[in-house]
Amino acid sequence: MANLKDIRTRIKTVKSIQQVTKAMKMVAAAKLRRAQQNMEQARPYAGKINGILKNLLPSMDRKYHPLLSIRESDKTGFIIVTADRGLCGSFNTNIVRRAQQIVDEIGKENVSLICIGKKGRDYFKKREYNVVDSYTDFWSELNFNDAMKITNAVTSRYLEGEFDQIRVIFNEFKNVAQQNILEFNYLPLILDDGDEMDTSDYLIEPSMEEVIHSLVPRHLTVQMWRFLLESNASEQGARMTAMNNATENAGEMISNLTLEYNKARQSAITNEILEVVSGAEALVQ
Repeated sequence: MANLKDIRTRIKTVKSIQQVTKAMKMVAAAKLRRAQQNMEQARPYAGKINGILKNLLPSMDRKYHPLLSIRESDKTGFIIVTADRGLCGSFNTNIVRRAQQIVDEIGKENVSLICIGKKGRDYFKKREYNVVDSYTDFWSELNFNDAMKITNAVTSRYLEGEFDQIRVIFNEFKNVAQQNILEFNYLPLILDDGDEMDTSDYLIEPSMEEVIHSLVPRHLTVQMWRFLLESNASEQGARMTAMNNATENAGEMISNLTLEYNKARQSAITNEILEVVSGAEALVQ
């Protein structure tokens, strides 16, 4: 059994860790609320652009815009969205393993990666995957300009013929305890036909071509903004859950150590009493 000093030291250490995990949980909760607010604010704008394009695209030739034309998929690019930091449970591990599985099925020699977040970049560079670009150190001050910067760089690579298609792998936020890994076809732009479309005629000004050339880049930027917001909310939710679990585990460990301390203390007191009694008996004899 450990001595009393060692147990007291361990209790003090665990209490200090518990204070840190509790503080990190509160910070993650505050960041999660902001991320959820940003998602709610972005949805109406994203939904309106998506609806307009969904109604316009069926009536036009995809060759109308270079970001719409479908090519032979010889060169595939993946945008993998992870976090810069850890301490968020299996958030990063799950997505890099899923991304690695998808890439390996295609063949890593046929795939180029664009990594958003340090964890994904470091993971794939260490395993010698073809990481052509990465974006890090912006999550703490995430804003729409980050989405614009990434979208412009990615679409430039696509237009230059570096990729024939680009897909995104990211964590979709469901709730604090649940995040779903999704794979999304980013380029060429293919809209989901699952929803019912408005087939009524549109009066378009100044022209169909100008409207499409204006809306398509906006739509791609808004989609990238959505990926970043979803991933950020998922990261904070995962960190909040992980820190809550760590805080509870620390509390349980403190209870067990306190019980062990009390037993050791009681044992020490009992031994002292026995020594005093034995000494008294020896004097009597």
